[in-house]
Amino acid sequence: MKRHYVCSSHLKFHSSVRVTPIFLLLCLVFLSPIAGFTQKSLSKKEVKAQGLAANAIRFFIEGEKAFALGDLEKAYQYLAKAREFAPEEPAISFKLAEVLLKNNQAEKALPFALKAAAGDPANLFYALLVAEIYTGLNKPLEAAALLEKLTAGSTKNQQYNLELASIYLNANEFDKALVALDRAEAYYGVREAFTFQKQRIYLRKDQLGKAIEEGEKLISSFPGNPNYVLSLVEILFNNAKLDQAIQLVRAEIVKYPNQPELQLAAYSLYLEKGQIAQANAFLLEAIASPDLAPSSKAAAFQGVAQEMKTAEREKLLNKLEQLLNEWHPEDPTVLEAIGNRRKAENKLAEALLLYKKSLAFQPKNEKLLEEVIVNSFDAGGNFEEVARYSSIAIDEFPESAEFWFYEGVILSGQKKDSLAVQALETALRLNADKNPQLAQVAYSTLGNSQYQLGNQVAAFKNFEKALALSPTDEQVLNNYAYFLALANQELEKALDMAQRVVKKHPKNATYLDTLAWVLYQMKRYSEASLHLKEALEVEKEPSGVLMEHYGDVLYRLGKVEEAVGWWKKAKESPEGSDSLAQKIKDQRIHD
Repeated sequence: MKRHYVCSSHLKFHSSVRVTPIFLLLCLVFLSPIAGFTQKSLSKKEVKAQGLAANAIRFFIEGEKAFALGDLEKAYQYLAKAREFAPEEPAISFKLAEVLLKNNQAEKALPFALKAAAGDPANLFYALLVAEIYTGLNKPLEAAALLEKLTAGSTKNQQYNLELASIYLNANEFDKALVALDRAEAYYGVREAFTFQKQRIYLRKDQLGKAIEEGEKLISSFPGNPNYVLSLVEILFNNAKLDQAIQLVRAEIVKYPNQPELQLAAYSLYLEKGQIAQANAFLLEAIASPDLAPSSKAAAFQGVAQEMKTAEREKLLNKLEQLLNEWHPEDPTVLEAIGNRRKAENKLAEALLLYKKSLAFQPKNEKLLEEVIVNSFDAGGNFEEVARYSSIAIDEFPESAEFWFYEGVILSGQKKDSLAVQALETALRLNADKNPQLAQVAYSTLGNSQYQLGNQVAAFKNFEKALALSPTDEQVLNNYAYFLALANQELEKALDMAQRVVKKHPKNATYLDTLAWVLYQMKRYSEASLHLKEALEVEKEPSGVLMEHYGDVLYRLGKVEEAVGWWKKAKESPEGSDSLAQKIKDQRIHD
């Protein structure tokens, strides 16, 4: 129900509000330049009336000012005071009702609204306020009775018939709702809003024929409008009238052949009927039309791509793709749709190129941004390229925990650990434990970056949080065990974690190296040597770290010459420690 307000000035109330004689009298006094010099003196009764009216207007104006400023309590006080001086004035009762209703006190507002309406039955605003209050108090039929008075038997106020119909519909008074809608239609003519409402009522009354008649009437009233045809087609389709729907669409296409929306509808209907050849003919016509929106074409293409793969489907997709590239080579929805086809064909590199091209035209595509970021990882894309899209994603969707998470992972991979920590902490804050999987990986990555920054305590706390969410995560178990070994802390705990991972992946060189280094720190050099030797055999191109570790273990076993040989090999790679040169020079480890 729309709200209607009464405005006032120091001269009058709202133009549609009937002003009582007492207010008119006072206004005349204010307006007359010779009021103070009248030859006839006023009676005591008249003087008193003038005073009451002046006070009423003064408090009424102050009440309206307070109401406009949002001070409902003060507005009520002023208006209540105005009512003391003019208790029968409808405008004051109306305004009191408005204030109370605004303050969510509908029950208290109702008596004032009723008094205003009774005091001025011809005032539309007063009646509408009463109807609004009744509606808010869940008394729809009382509201409807007032609206009936405003609309029935008159050409006035017909705009309220739709609202009246809605009230009746919610109260399951279907026949009364139809009467109200018929009144509106008789006054305004056939309109979409009336027809759709009537169709809903007929369908609820299980009168399909009447609903169809209404749809046909709307179509004939607005010839050439495909939306009204499609609306009726939907009703026919949902009520198992497939042949009738096809007949309707085909008849309209004959009359208006340049309506690709109807050709798409014909495609869907024939597809449902199992007549594939006819369906595809309509689809190709629709896609070839310059009048069909590219997004609709892309959606249709996607629908075909999701069907079961057959040779016929592939031929159709090829034809459709050719038409899409011909008509819309730079439309973002078309590029995305074709990209999805490439992804389904396991042509990920081609799919990513199309996705990126689509994003160049429409960067606010949240789903596609995530596709590019995630699939770039899978495709082995470089961090710089992926970082460009994660930055775009954060700019466009700054409240997305996922995009901050991706940003953090990328920055961590780029060794930009300070920035990574900020991004990952933001991701965790926005996530607020909604996505446990995101939180688990974020804690793990955050731990890695914090360790690289020298914040060992915080790093270990985050590894613990990650393991609490996923106790068997091999990456976390391995990294945590390795960092504990480097710190020479909680070695038994580190050994347990490293052994669990190696047991599951006995041929993983990285995991074998971690286990060996825990054993090294525990001075179990022979066991460490066995695991490192196995890791070197598994790895075709051993890392500098792995070779240096093996040299360290050999040195502890007294095999100095062999140790130096491995240290020299490690020095040829970029991954050895800073002390490697000194080890080679001195042929010993400096503890």
